[in-house]
Amino acid sequence: MTDTTQNPVGETDQAVRKAVKRGGGDPATRGRTTIADGVVEKIAGLAARDVVGVHAMGSGLSRTFGAVRDRVPGSSKSVSRGVKAEVGEVQTALDLEIVVDYGVSIADVARAVRENVIAAVERMTGLEVVEVNIAVSDVKLPEEEDDEPEPRIQ
Repeated sequence: MTDTTQNPVGETDQAVRKAVKRGGGDPATRGRTTIADGVVEKIAGLAARDVVGVHAMGSGLSRTFGAVRDRVPGSSKSVSRGVKAEVGEVQTALDLEIVVDYGVSIADVARAVRENVIAAVERMTGLEVVEVNIAVSDVKLPEEEDDEPEPRIQ
């Protein structure tokens, strides 16, 4: 004889038992998610650029090469320039190289960058950010021209 008592939802106990056996537990434990270093680098680069006082990302040399690469038709601006990530299964560590605007407090900008990057990476990836190292490679003076020239065609 089969047990066909009704539960509060109206399903039979037999139907509920079949659903549990078929599923095998919590869906979050059925498989593995890996996140590439480049994904974390892009998220961190965008989050760092959102901070007031950050003029650019990367060293002078990488910005120069990036400006040349950006002028090539069909290429896109590298949002991960100046960011290096090491991604593990549950944690990540980041190194950022930034250029700050003249007149801003470097300590305040670095703190804001660190907070923004950690919040964005942890929210979007679920990884724990164990450290964000920031190297300030330059200060953008008001009278200096940008290393990245404006395109001739608009």
